[in-house]
Amino acid sequence: MGFQADIIIWDFEKRSLLRRFSLHKVKVQALAFSPNGKYLASLGGQDDNSVIVWDLEQGAAICGSPASKDSAGQTLTLAYLNNDDDTFVTGGNCILRVWELNAAQRKVRATDCQTGQIKRIVMCITIDATDEFMYCGTTTGDLLQVNLKTKLFKNSGPPKDKDFFSMGILSVALHPTNPSVLVGCGDGTVSSLSIPKLNITKSAKVKGSVTSLNFDDEKNMWVGTGYSNVYYLNSNFEAKLKLASHYSTVNDISFPDNSSEVFATASDTDVRIWNLNTCQELLRVAVPNLECKCITFKKDGTSLISGWNDGKIRAFGPQSGRLQYEINDAHKKCVTALAVTDPFNSRGEFNIVSGGEDGQVRVWKITKSVQTLQNAMKEHKGTVTCIRIRKNNLECVSSSSDGSCIIWDLTRFVRNQVLFAPSFFKAVTYFPDESQLLTSGTDRKVAYWEAFDGSLIRELDASQSDTINGLEITNDGKYFVIGGSDKLVKVYRYEEGDVAFVGIGHSTDITKVRISPDGKHIVTASQDAAVLTWALKAN
Repeated sequence: MGFQADIIIWDFEKRSLLRRFSLHKVKVQALAFSPNGKYLASLGGQDDNSVIVWDLEQGAAICGSPASKDSAGQTLTLAYLNNDDDTFVTGGNCILRVWELNAAQRKVRATDCQTGQIKRIVMCITIDATDEFMYCGTTTGDLLQVNLKTKLFKNSGPPKDKDFFSMGILSVALHPTNPSVLVGCGDGTVSSLSIPKLNITKSAKVKGSVTSLNFDDEKNMWVGTGYSNVYYLNSNFEAKLKLASHYSTVNDISFPDNSSEVFATASDTDVRIWNLNTCQELLRVAVPNLECKCITFKKDGTSLISGWNDGKIRAFGPQSGRLQYEINDAHKKCVTALAVTDPFNSRGEFNIVSGGEDGQVRVWKITKSVQTLQNAMKEHKGTVTCIRIRKNNLECVSSSSDGSCIIWDLTRFVRNQVLFAPSFFKAVTYFPDESQLLTSGTDRKVAYWEAFDGSLIRELDASQSDTINGLEITNDGKYFVIGGSDKLVKVYRYEEGDVAFVGIGHSTDITKVRISPDGKHIVTASQDAAVLTWALKAN
């Protein structure tokens, strides 16, 4: 609120910025190019409520007008005609208007379409090749056919089947050769409707609300969904998943100890394993209605251990996705941090160290048949954000939002040292020789600590603006990588304490940073569900 929303024109081939337009307030709702690329029509959001036509050659606005009357609802979508640079349409809450541009007089005039007793919220519009009819998808799940010349409602579909398109029609596309229109719905249905009767001829179902439809050729098409999936749909309406990504905040990233080819990510409702080189999803483990907060691999890579917001720890097979075991009531609230020790006997038994929103650090003994609680260490007063275990498996360090980091003895289950700072600690890690500790948090600093007595060695002002959420150090100790709410990935030299590289790519707060075991790649995640891989070519 209070700021202008930019429209940016890009050169697609050169990937460079051509022009930036700033007139709309708060939000730009929709954009449409004229068929010859001469003009750009833009629609502002609810706070702006204006339609503006831009001259792309001159790089300036020609004219503007209120998108709807004060008594009318919000305008939600906009589409240009296919053969006329001077005409476009808008639709919204009980709104359907045809706009005519007079560039010489610098005016744009709207004419309301007459739909009679039918009152609908229009979410999407497509126009046929001859500019005779427009087809409007609505929140009630029916498709309106409106004559553009007479501006009168003609037909709606599908007939007598109102329950078919549940959760509304969110996207519409016309078939390039057949007389049919395709609709994408909020429940994941993709259907083909014949023209002019608007009867359903073919249907398919995909995961997620269908937010976009686009033809690849005369027979096949691409389907994009609200669950960040991209499907390829052939002429027989057989859907094949081509691309996938998370659709909500990524909470954690983990690599297996001895493999840099795959990594795992944790997000809302699921855990996914990815191929680092191809960025293809290899496995998805979903637990409905729950959020995964943290993940780690067992040392030999045979188990993927995850912590969830229902207080349970779940272990899955990283190849099969099958549930191996489940620890109920691991913490009273969320399980927020996990770390595992090396096996301590020939039977392969090991320990899991978990941290929770309740501030407790708990140690679990894991055998083939049973998981038992060994001890609960209760000194943190806030959420445990990170746990790291020493190579000898005798100590671990935990960071917390209460402003403390505690070094624990894992044989006696008592505190060895404690570090205090005026910060909500977000991450902690050991230097490779384990003589020092590195911490980061809300004070925007990276601090070096003596691991033996917990004394502060030095502090770096690593972020000028905001929290540092992710911190990781390379295996040789030459560099460490940070990421946070300033959206930048920064590589620092450890000894010199200066920036070696800066990565710009995230558009929201970075939540986690991980370096691959071979030290060649960095993987970062952010609140907008993005997972980015970076090449670390440090000498």
